[in-house]
Amino acid sequence: MNRKIALFIVVSLILVIPSASAQEIIVSDKANQKSVKVVIDNQGGVHVKHVIKSSDSPKQMDLINGDVKNLTITNEEGKEQALATVSNQNVLVIIPSANDSIIEYELEQALLQKDNVWTWNFRYLQTTSFILPEELGMIFVNDRPISLDDKKGFTCHGCQMILEYSFDEPRNFMEVDWEDKKFLVEIRTFADIDDFDFDQQAKEINFAINDSNQLVTTVIPLELLWGPYAVFLDDEKKLFHEDNSNGTHAWISLRPDTAGEVAIIGTTVVPEFSIIAPLAIGFLMVLAIPFMKKINLR
Repeated sequence: MNRKIALFIVVSLILVIPSASAQEIIVSDKANQKSVKVVIDNQGGVHVKHVIKSSDSPKQMDLINGDVKNLTITNEEGKEQALATVSNQNVLVIIPSANDSIIEYELEQALLQKDNVWTWNFRYLQTTSFILPEELGMIFVNDRPISLDDKKGFTCHGCQMILEYSFDEPRNFMEVDWEDKKFLVEIRTFADIDDFDFDQQAKEINFAINDSNQLVTTVIPLELLWGPYAVFLDDEKKLFHEDNSNGTHAWISLRPDTAGEVAIIGTTVVPEFSIIAPLAIGFLMVLAIPFMKKINLR
């Protein structure tokens, strides 16, 4: 029996084996994935597209975990190809092909909405590109705020993350006057905000929140108040997350478990800023490099 006939028999057995036994099949070689793209719409719908490099032997690949619907596999010319589904649609065995294979499917209920926030507990070790709804200006990755600006999405390498975002999140703009300058501090949250105050001498921003378990993101001009920062809720120090990768503003994010008085304390404040800023910007950009290597805006 020559190699081509033997290969045909192996592939045929994979395709016709009953589903009850299919989960026992293991193909040792992983598929070479050229790209993985996830497109999220504004209703939480998810469309996934994998491009798999051509191969002369069967290859195995994992689907992104979730409720898979409308699974298709085509070649580069759009013609349908055969495939075998293994282990409850989480793994595919792809038959040999002279052309690249394109695998597409929908994921239902991958994103869940609670308290105005869409959340996805995502894990997939292949490099994955995410295209997000164009209405979004900010997302959270593992509680870390990321400003998208005019970017359409991001790329995640070896990705294990909790992705969160909200639509129409209220944006509260607070004006701070200092000498001849005006600064805008922005607070983004679905919680109610009261009693905003900037204390230049104490180097801190204060405001009250009247709700619990809501994301609160304060966007602070670095020229007004520079870090490192400390965040307190009613005098109790709280865990927070920071992003200042654009070099002009810091995004300070926390999720208070109770209502109360928030204090964000910095280390450098106007008019001290101009003395320290050039060195501090360079230092913080160096610190940001490892994180930005994993999450790249697109």
